[in-house]
Amino acid sequence: MKHIPVPVMPTINTVTKEGIAAKVVDEKYHVFPGTTLTVCCLTMANGFTVTGEAACADPENFKAATGEYYAREAAINKIWALEGYLLRQRLSESESPAG
Repeated sequence: MKHIPVPVMPTINTVTKEGIAAKVVDEKYHVFPGTTLTVCCLTMANGFTVTGEAACADPENFKAATGEYYAREAAINKIWALEGYLLRQRLSESESPAG
């Protein structure tokens, strides 16, 4: 198996896992009755909510904790995109000439 080195990330102007975690102030989960669909709702420090979903293909394999894990990961992945956009917007604004 080929070893691919993990790049060292810069410490400024980047979105980090720790930065995202620090902005999540609440999380709630719901499993819809009669299904394996788990929804995670993360509330951010500014009050914005982000949802993630996960479903088990075989109801025999359903475990609530596993559904919560994957639903939360799906919500976190959405936050990565939002935080990346926000960072790019802030950088763009700081690069623009005043006026």
